[in-house]
Amino acid sequence: MAVTSKAAQDFVPIKEIRDGVVILKDGTMRMLLMASSVNLALKSGDEQTAVLMQFQSFLNSLEFSTQIFIQSRRLDIRPYLRRLEDRHKAEMNDLLKVQIREYINFIRTVTQMTNIMNKLFIIVVPFSPTKSVTATTESKNGGILNNLLGKKKNEKPVVSQGALEAFEEARSQLEQRVGIVSQGLSRTGVRVVSLGTEEITELYYHLFNPGEDEKRVAVNE
Repeated sequence: MAVTSKAAQDFVPIKEIRDGVVILKDGTMRMLLMASSVNLALKSGDEQTAVLMQFQSFLNSLEFSTQIFIQSRRLDIRPYLRRLEDRHKAEMNDLLKVQIREYINFIRTVTQMTNIMNKLFIIVVPFSPTKSVTATTESKNGGILNNLLGKKKNEKPVVSQGALEAFEEARSQLEQRVGIVSQGLSRTGVRVVSLGTEEITELYYHLFNPGEDEKRVAVNE
């Protein structure tokens, strides 16, 4: 029996990303929030209890589902090393130049021996609109999917006026949910910020192209 191969785009549930909103192929919408972390180990017992109680209260107050996603990325140390190299070149004191060079070599050695990870905390807030908000015609070159999969072409699809109005109405209700999440988490000491279209695209690009991180973080470049 012949096996029908599927294109990579068939496995991506995203239809488009518009104005900071992810629209899935099933017509539902998502907004993504990046959240800060709280180090409970640095807090007293009473403070830890207070944070956990506030978080429990926040979860119990929600009338809609949310998803908390943690993404680990290898920390790109190259910008920091470049600043150190610039500082080394500008330094006039010979002793300090030697110390800076030794420090640069130390950082390179540590990052080569150990994977230093940076964690992103993402909260996904969903909404199911009652009317279609998706494009009426598809982009010939795959639109946002090509961008997520590492291809260069990214033509915007054509959207009808009715779909635009439905999108704005649904986004307004989605933003209300985002406000509820933001206010609830602020009581626990967690700060959140909504991701824009470019930031969401970059996030999904890293998810669908995990090998790119390893290429970009070579500290010897």
